[in-house]
Order: sequence, then structure tokens, then C-alpha cells
Amino acid sequence: MPRLLLTLAAVLLSFSAFAEDADIASRFAHADRDGTLVLSSLRTGETFVHNDARAQRRFSPASTFKIFNTLIALEAKAIRGADDRFTWDGQQYAIPEWNRDQTLASAFRVSCVWCYQTLARRVGAAAYREAIERAGYGELLEPFALTEFWLDGSLRISALEQVDFIKQVVRRTLPFSPHAYDTLRDIMLVEQTPDWTLRAKTGWSTRLTPSIGWYVGYVETRDEIWVFAMNLDLRDAADLPLRASLTRAAGRIPDFPTVGR
Repeated sequence: MPRLLLTLAAVLLSFSAFAEDADIASRFAHADRDGTLVLSSLRTGETFVHNDARAQRRFSPASTFKIFNTLIALEAKAIRGADDRFTWDGQQYAIPEWNRDQTLASAFRVSCVWCYQTLARRVGAAAYREAIERAGYGELLEPFALTEFWLDGSLRISALEQVDFIKQVVRRTLPFSPHAYDTLRDIMLVEQTPDWTLRAKTGWSTRLTPSIGWYVGYVETRDEIWVFAMNLDLRDAADLPLRASLTRAAGRIPDFPTVGR
């Protein structure tokens, strides 16, 4: 299949034709990983699921919660916009990209945990509790640690619920301002071509064995929006590219760029 000759619409139609096919399962099997992938049309609601049982199972969202966290923080005025800065305090982190000042946009891109923990302290537990309940964003167990709940398993969500949430974000049906939605839309951008635009976020939940990798987002074509969520078991950091590569392989889309952790 020639690269980049298909429009993304055709690519996604190709995906739908194979959504329940053994070919998709074989890609996960070839990677020797258990996982799920959900793809759903915003326009028609047509939905394709690989591994339905796992698609209903809840896991910690890890850094994919930054999608929702960004909206909540902007609405609470815990930060004003994409270019607002976080000042690094000099603490050394294992991820080199975190060891510097950040903007909201860069913090989202590199999944800077300390930046979003700063926002959590500004937002407060009550605002998170209310927003999560209103959106039907998985399950939040009480009590929860304000700066850890999206990492430590207190908050859990399934791939199907991730897709439902992203649909609310794209439709702007949750009570957030146009500014919050516009800012999130800008910082979620991963790749853009004349035919399609990809907005997405990765996640890596390391407090389980095996750890869980996520890839969540949506693709816009000229006449459709396809929302997706995938998760899979990971052995270590060397497996991180599988989140995007398996998603793209399943959708017959040329190499997804990998963004953050």
C-alpha cells in the first residue's frame, strides 16, 4: 500500500472493515501484548472494538487524564493559557524534559507530572470530584490524594469510557468555556496534513505489573471525526512506541508520532 496516498477517511474505512478481523488481534499477538482498541464515528456512532472484554475494563488513566485536567485547570483559572509558565524548582527528575521551566503546552506534550501536580493544588479536590462525576469519567475512589489520584489507581477509566469522554470534548457538551476548549484543542495537536488532523495523548501507568500504556484522541477528516482509545500491557519503557504504532497499524495509517509518556 503506497504511503500517504490514501486519505484518512479511506484509511479509517479500511480499519472498520478489519475491526473484528483476526488481522487486528494478530498485531497484538505479534507484539506479544494483551490490549484493546476502540474506534468510533462521532457523526454516526458506528463503533469498532478489538477485545471487547478489555475495552470495558477500567485502568488508571495516567497521563491521558491531562486532557481532562487541562480543561478543569483552565476553567478554574489555575492557569490562563497555553503559554503560561511553570517555574522549575531545580529538583531532578528521571525524565530530562521535565528538568526545566515549562509552559502549559510543553507540559502537556512531555507529560510533566510536577506541572500538573502544581495545577492540582490550585484546582482543589472539590472541583475535580464535581467535574469527574458530571462527565461520567470512569470511577473515582474516595478518599483520594489530590496530586496522585490519576496515577495511583484512585481514578480508573475504560477504553469505552475514554471514547465517550473524548466525544463530549469534541462536541463541547461539558460546561467549559470556549477558551478552555480552544486551548486544549491547540495543545493536543500531534500531526496535521491537508486531508486529516490528529489530536491525541499518550499515557503510561507504571504502578501496575504489567504496566499499562494508553493512546487516546481523535482524527478529523473533511467530513468525519473518528475518536479512538487503546490500552495494552507493557513490559518496560522500550515498549512505549507500541502505543502509537499498534494503533496506527490497526488503522492502516502511516507511522503515528509518539508524544510524551
